[in-house]
Amino acid sequence: MKLTIVGKNIEVTPALKETIEDKLGKLDKFFNQETAADVMLTVDKERHKIEVTIPVKGDIIRSEQTSNDMYVSIDLVEEVIERQLKKYKNKIIQRHQSGDSFKKEFMERDYMDEDEIKIMRRKQFDMKPIYPEDACVQMELLGHSFYIFMNAETEQLAVVYKRRGGTYGMIEPEL
Repeated sequence: MKLTIVGKNIEVTPALKETIEDKLGKLDKFFNQETAADVMLTVDKERHKIEVTIPVKGDIIRSEQTSNDMYVSIDLVEEVIERQLKKYKNKIIQRHQSGDSFKKEFMERDYMDEDEIKIMRRKQFDMKPIYPEDACVQMELLGHSFYIFMNAETEQLAVVYKRRGGTYGMIEPEL
């Protein structure tokens, strides 16, 4: 795998570059040598963030990890990408029949479906139209980070959610 490493507010030292190459080199067992990966390192106050983007034939495999130490972030990002690849291998194969970006061994190997997505609980309830501000109050009363509701203004389903900094956001369908 070919790595392009860029730093923002951080100097990419030889030691840092070597650590990234070693850690992300573990992903070579999945990808062909021609596969390119973009690595962006960012430091903002005490937050050390690494973003890894791997374009593969019409799709993107991506992970972003933040911690108070860049080396911890590097460890985390490698683990997450490996877990994603194993978890979504069958979906990757279905979408990319040829699997050009991946090694033959990865495509042929079966991975345990231990991380298979399973819906464990379903809920149904009546939705009476309410205003977005009231939905935010309901969300707070329930102690949730989001709340789905029928918007009384548009009579469409919408979602309110809590943002960083204590503000709220709303997602609604485009009419």
